[in-house]
Amino acid sequence: MCSGVIRLNGSGSTRCSGRVEVYHNNSWGTVCDDDWDLNDAEVVCRQLDCGTALEVPQSAHFGAGTGQIWLGDVTCSGNESSLTKCQHSGFGSNRCEHGQDAAVICSDLIRLAGFGSSRCSGRVEIFRNNIWGTVSDYNWDLNDAEVVCRQINCGTALQAPRTAYFGAGTGQIWLSGVSCSGNESSLTECPNFGWGNYYNGHYSDAGVICSGLIRLVGSGSTRCSGRVEVYHNNSWGTVCDDGWDLNDAEVVCRQLNCGSALEVPQSAHFGPGTGQIWLDNVTCSGNESSLTKCQHSGFGSNTCEHVQDAAVICSGISPSPTNPPEPVKFIIDLNLLFPRSSLPPNFIDLFRGYVRNVSFPQTIT
Repeated sequence: MCSGVIRLNGSGSTRCSGRVEVYHNNSWGTVCDDDWDLNDAEVVCRQLDCGTALEVPQSAHFGAGTGQIWLGDVTCSGNESSLTKCQHSGFGSNRCEHGQDAAVICSDLIRLAGFGSSRCSGRVEIFRNNIWGTVSDYNWDLNDAEVVCRQINCGTALQAPRTAYFGAGTGQIWLSGVSCSGNESSLTECPNFGWGNYYNGHYSDAGVICSGLIRLVGSGSTRCSGRVEVYHNNSWGTVCDDGWDLNDAEVVCRQLNCGSALEVPQSAHFGPGTGQIWLDNVTCSGNESSLTKCQHSGFGSNTCEHVQDAAVICSGISPSPTNPPEPVKFIIDLNLLFPRSSLPPNFIDLFRGYVRNVSFPQTIT
């Protein structure tokens, strides 16, 4: 077995979640969780063909390993082809104990890939029959993207790019005609045309752009209004409304591609959250690119209660090149003045490549 091979192990582990172990010098050893984050986990998940990194549980979440702790101070950009190609302190060079063994939880059957992709944006791909395949953009919209973003723990759907925005995939096109309500727990639970029942090209591969580490939720919430929650240290938490104003809300609305801030409802208007209250005393100028770049009292540093959970009401999404208004659909009646036998076998594919969002019969007479 080659050095650098990895596996996931431990109590409660699965094919795509568990304690990270590396094979080196003829033995398996663990990885220390010092500075272990989602970029490091992303490399592990991709190396194991397990989709996207969802969580990085701390403190030997899947049980403490034994023997060597091979890697410490791992620092990946997220784009490396294997964990051992990331920066680290050297094999066996660390002061860690097995109570610090690093772990990952991967998405398993779904991932985002393609040119310019990131952990929370890219071409949607599904793993089935040991093969990664794409999803057609036929009927693809924000409801479908919302399910994907939630499934991979990437917040809210901002855009649902079509026409192979992140580049064309290869091989199988697994799903087409996906029609999600937006509330499903996984993309494969949404109505669709069936596995593999799509015969056109990869020029129609669907994509998503998710908000990442921020979302709006709660009773009566919509995509652009709700209780503000941020993702930190492997869990979603709320924001206290001490000093919360339209400048703060403006940053949230822009980050979510939801237009301008209209209101900042007080006193847990969309219902109180649970768990951590991550941010308090947030002070934005209104120009920041994300809420966590605004001044605040530090993650988890507050004396608030959930009845003070901050909220926003935004004006809504504006059309953009990758999230245009819904196209008009029409029918072309194609009458050919030459024999069908003279057409190339892939004529329909070629024709669809030039005329997008067109519905017409699959047969030519």
